Amino acid sequence: MSLLSGTKILLGISGGIAAYKTPLLVRELVKNGAEVRVVMTPSAKDFVTPLTLATVSTNPVLSSFTSTDQDNPLWNDHVKLGLWADLFLIAPATSNTLSAMAQGRCNNLLLAVYLSAKCPVFIAPAMDLDMFAHPSNQKNIKTLSSFGNKLLPVGEGFLASGLEGKGRMLEPQQIVNYVVDFFNPNLPLKDKLVLITAGPTYEAIDPVRFIGNHASGKMGFALAEVAANLGAKVILVSGPTTEKIRHPQIELKAVVSASKMFEMVKETYDSVDIAIAAAAVADYKPDRKEEQKIKKNAGHMTLNLVPTQDILAYMGTHKKAQYLLGFALETNNELENALEKLERKNLDGIVLNSLQDAGAGFSVPTNKITFIHSDKSMHAFPLQSKDACAEAIFDQIIPHDS
Repeated sequence: MSLLSGTKILLGISGGIAAYKTPLLVRELVKNGAEVRVVMTPSAKDFVTPLTLATVSTNPVLSSFTSTDQDNPLWNDHVKLGLWADLFLIAPATSNTLSAMAQGRCNNLLLAVYLSAKCPVFIAPAMDLDMFAHPSNQKNIKTLSSFGNKLLPVGEGFLASGLEGKGRMLEPQQIVNYVVDFFNPNLPLKDKLVLITAGPTYEAIDPVRFIGNHASGKMGFALAEVAANLGAKVILVSGPTTEKIRHPQIELKAVVSASKMFEMVKETYDSVDIAIAAAAVADYKPDRKEEQKIKKNAGHMTLNLVPTQDILAYMGTHKKAQYLLGFALETNNELENALEKLERKNLDGIVLNSLQDAGAGFSVPTNKITFIHSDKSMHAFPLQSKDACAEAIFDQIIPHDS
């Protein structure tokens, strides 16, 4: 999706360790269609090279008021830079830079551009947790907000000092998400709440063994990312997985068993606009969990299995105004089984895929899907990445979402 196509973004980089992330930030902005130019403070060059940034942005990088062309001095016009941009993004914004911006000090090109800019300004602070919490920095942040600047939140986690807490610059993809949301206020799913289930469920046999399946969660996480990029707030209920969320509009609720997934779905289902059941929920569980590890012996062992809660059936029975989409992963009689599930579970649509198709199914980055609507009309898609599949799925949902 080229959600930033035609936009001109000026990136200001100040001298903090988080500057090492900025080539990735530039790459993500460019990948989304933006034209990016970079201005950096002299100290920022201690953490990231102008050559790297010029390469990924395909534009010259400026760090001083003058430059040299064939031994002739040239003025880097800070006023024109500020007028060129549709958005001035300062990331990272160190404590020193925040202070200078708040007080109107102008001792480098970045600050001169900031004081001259007519466009909206986004600021991504980055510093150690005690610095960030200090009253002087909090005052500067409030002052800059009062000027009409958009102060992005800080991340929380391990810091360069070795401490852990608030103060990290947001990850590049998170910053891009804020930029995309700014330039696309009329996204098709804006103000919508989307519930997505993902991954497998594990049903315990004893403290170390479980019944599960090979689901990775890749499809559900891809759907969540696309929904958030389209403006939705997403509640992602996922079983065990190594997949990570990147978008600030996605709230992850991690579960293990089908019963816990069912509880999470029940909590939010009535309030959502779209619900997508992409999880591979275990159909059966042991009728009891042994308190101690079952020891191996020479004889056979029998497990008594009972059905797990049918989460999708519950969603179909209790559906009100939600759009409800299910998945059918089949190994035989694919279309017949998918159509039967579509009706039996009272779905508005179902996504069919088959383990007979090479490159489709569990634990692979690709899938081959057929989207079937409630009126039995269908659209088949070729083998493609799960990210592309997720986009195709929402292309089918959005015209039918009431």
